[in-house]
Amino acid sequence: MSEYRQWEGVGRAHTGGTDREGEQAMTTTVYARVESPLGELLLVGEVPEGAAMDGGGSVRLVSLSVPEQKGGAVVRDGWLHAPEAFTEVAGQLEAYFAGRSTRFDVPLAEGVGTEFQRRVWAALESIPYGSTVSYGEVAARVGASGAGVRAVGTAIGRNPLLVVRPCHRVIGADGALRGYAGGLERKKLLLGIEGGAGRAEA
Repeated sequence: MSEYRQWEGVGRAHTGGTDREGEQAMTTTVYARVESPLGELLLVGEVPEGAAMDGGGSVRLVSLSVPEQKGGAVVRDGWLHAPEAFTEVAGQLEAYFAGRSTRFDVPLAEGVGTEFQRRVWAALESIPYGSTVSYGEVAARVGASGAGVRAVGTAIGRNPLLVVRPCHRVIGADGALRGYAGGLERKKLLLGIEGGAGRAEA
């Protein structure tokens, strides 16, 4: 099942996380499209109900998709087109693609994915810029070696945050580029930007 099934039928406001009193907080689903070397990126985020959107300080990023991505997000009725909410994210993406930045500092939405997927995604976030690791190495980091490598590969394939959460840095143990939801040409492009197209760690 796609990671984005959770958004089907969602209106402008929906129930998000909990506030300090334990009550359910309401959030607005917002989106924007940003041009990039990968094509037009679709950014989807959550903003607390009533929060200011200018500057992007309130948005929590839910997904970042590329055109024709397998399992990529699709704009739903009721979502709010709000480019101003993604000003900070867009600026960081521009700096990354221009080779001026090696990291992202972007608030992410909570509660996306299963517990296992979140462990795998956290391992992806620990892979340094310009480095690559194998699927087996990621599996070892999350305690899922052996038969668990396949499950790790599936979780990586369902990463909803391309580029920002660097699943493109995971390659075959033989150094070959393997599955990428955005397409292998885009994976090659990203590794080229980072200068990290070498062999994977064992």
